[in-house]
Amino acid sequence: MQSFLNQLVYFGYFQSLFLLFIYVFSPKKRKTINKYIAFLVLVLSIGLTGRVLYISGFFGDNYRWVTFSEFSTLLFGATIYLFTRSSLLNKPFSKKELLHYLPAVIYNLGVTIAFIIPSDDILKIRIQSGLQFRITLIFIAIGLAFNITYWIKSLMIFLKFKKDIQNEISYYIKSQFFLNFLIAIGICLLCWFLMFLNWLLDYELFNRVSWQVIWISIALIILFITFYGMKEPDLFKVSNIITPKKYLQSKLSHSQLDDLKSQLDDLMIETKPYLNRKLLKSELAEMLGVSNPEIARLLNERIGMNFFEYVNYYRIKEFIDLAKTDQAKNMTFFGLAQEAGFNSKTTFNKSFKDLMGTTPKEYFSNL
Repeated sequence: MQSFLNQLVYFGYFQSLFLLFIYVFSPKKRKTINKYIAFLVLVLSIGLTGRVLYISGFFGDNYRWVTFSEFSTLLFGATIYLFTRSSLLNKPFSKKELLHYLPAVIYNLGVTIAFIIPSDDILKIRIQSGLQFRITLIFIAIGLAFNITYWIKSLMIFLKFKKDIQNEISYYIKSQFFLNFLIAIGICLLCWFLMFLNWLLDYELFNRVSWQVIWISIALIILFITFYGMKEPDLFKVSNIITPKKYLQSKLSHSQLDDLKSQLDDLMIETKPYLNRKLLKSELAEMLGVSNPEIARLLNERIGMNFFEYVNYYRIKEFIDLAKTDQAKNMTFFGLAQEAGFNSKTTFNKSFKDLMGTTPKEYFSNL
């Protein structure tokens, strides 16, 4: 088992160096890789360097090399958070973001003082007295608390993004991959937490190999998302379609909102803008001759739907009308749904069931 894990460490290490090489020497690929992901790979390579040096035995059997890999511990969570924020909220880099790495600098100074600078004799005395184990638990607890906090902040950004995006667009975007990435990281952190409890309560459920499995799992997740990001460069470039929602900018009276609702209903019936599979709220607002915050207020206060639900409501009506024509005899349900403006089979099926209370097949069978 240990031999296999060592091979995975080598694999992860050289793959991270390969990706860094591509990022540095390939301007074309550099444009497709999120800068925080590139830094995350750098953090990963730092963490794996110490382990590679230790298991290779090139500089002798000195466990300080493994301690060296702890330098990346507090860099990890902050980078995940900044990567999530830049991808989903379109936050440009600013020097203030470097403050997120200040705890990592302090933490690494502590690691150096506690584990690297002391002589072998001092470390042996600490180990025999149990002091070294208690110090190790303190550092593990700090790293765990720091990374879990940033993971929660990242997840909250994603959930808010998912909610806000339905107020701006009328079509499905690929965000499940990002959620899966956060879930995978969360599972690794959960295992990390369980092992910390195991050591704190002096149980024997986990050993050092389990800790290595977590490290390698995180490394492989980061490498996978980097390779996937190179293959699908637009995967995380969705934040630019979101515009801020501020109802305070809307000064419409209640009667004006009622008139505007009638105008919007007429617009949807007569011009059918919902047939545009990638209709944005800002585009519909422009057709109606109002601002983005004003149409947001209209949908919220007079219609009771977000933009995504409202547009797909009309698409469902269009689909039902199309399904009753002779043209429908030679088309599938999803083919008709695409004609009605849907760009995703999943979105169509879910929207239909939410609105009609049944699946398309069951609905027309009952008819």
